[in-house]
Amino acid sequence: MSERIGFIGLGTMGGGMARNLLAKGHALTVWNRSPQRAAALAEAGATVADGPAALAAACDLVMVCLSDTPDVKEVVLGPGGVLEGLAPGSLVVDHSTISPRATRSLAEAAAGKQAHWLDAPVSGGSEGAARGTLSIMVGGDAAQVERARPYLEAYGTTITHVGPTGAGQMAKLVNQILVVVTQQGVGEALLLAQAGGLDLERTIDAVKGGAAGSWMLANRGPQMARRDWRPGFTIDLQQKDLRLVLEAADELGVPLPGTALVFQLYRALQQRGLGAEGNHALVKALEEVSGISLGEAGPA
Repeated sequence: MSERIGFIGLGTMGGGMARNLLAKGHALTVWNRSPQRAAALAEAGATVADGPAALAAACDLVMVCLSDTPDVKEVVLGPGGVLEGLAPGSLVVDHSTISPRATRSLAEAAAGKQAHWLDAPVSGGSEGAARGTLSIMVGGDAAQVERARPYLEAYGTTITHVGPTGAGQMAKLVNQILVVVTQQGVGEALLLAQAGGLDLERTIDAVKGGAAGSWMLANRGPQMARRDWRPGFTIDLQQKDLRLVLEAADELGVPLPGTALVFQLYRALQQRGLGAEGNHALVKALEEVSGISLGEAGPA
């Protein structure tokens, strides 16, 4: 029997995910802090709730996709929040990227209502959210993962149960290290190609199918070559994630020199007012250091 699904947070990622649930025939109730985003989903067939508590009271599964730890705490624990509407047996699936420690605290609050919590952050950018091809890393009880799986499959093609509560968030932090350090490598490589007089898009085509290939190279490299800074994921959000990475690394005593460098390069770009650009604009900081700009003629 199909369960009643709710979705809170209809931004760049959540909006695409919610639309895929509707496209797969799932009845959906939505709520968003900016009402116009919920109105757009209503036109696609969703029901709009009056608030998080009302949505939770009307749904068996509540999906959440918000920007940061304080946002999730407010929507779940605040006045009129999800926790007020949760019935025993309900399940919250949090797709936000937030602190693993906060995740465990939120899961305990849900358990106090005899409800369940999965931390299920996603990767794949706005393209993956729109196409339904996200990777989802899930922490929590195995039985609840299987309960949620039919709905996660509406917008995710790789759904991996990585461990107990908080493990999904920790896996996402691992993911973000790989994203940004790879992005730095892509930027450095393209700057060398530019200086060497190569055609950037042909060079990307030449190397992306071999050992150097990566999602960041194939998807963000061409954007960098064309100086297209539209975000699949903004610098500001990436920087929030890196702050979580470095906090977790500090707690565990793990040195992350490459990640720390990227964090500082992004900070420099934020100081230039570029925080709303795509995270692949990292190359702009490398351009500043090198004196080379993509899209300009290299040395003769």
